Amino acid sequence: MTDHTAGKRPRRTFSPEYKHEAARLVIDTGRTIAEVARELGVGAQTLGKWVAAEHADQAGEPTGELDLDERAELKRLRRELADVKKDNEFLGKAAAFFAAKQPPQNGMN
Repeated sequence: MTDHTAGKRPRRTFSPEYKHEAARLVIDTGRTIAEVARELGVGAQTLGKWVAAEHADQAGEPTGELDLDERAELKRLRRELADVKKDNEFLGKAAAFFAAKQPPQNGMN
């Protein structure tokens, strides 16, 4: 039987602060992701994800799953949008109905 874990490093976890600081090293110094990754002993792809997340945080973009409050707000907004669309459709039909009841205007008033 062969050991499939031979030669593999154990999976490491990094704190959010560490990820932030590592990403800032790339962003603030202008060094490449590969350089900083080698220096820190992390994978370049991993560091690249941290850098992308840091850029997204700076831009105010969401980076992950919605929390419970955000899900509830999204559900409420979708429901509200559906109601507004129904109201808008009704008003369009009502406007067409009443416009059809108007006597034709001949342009000379």
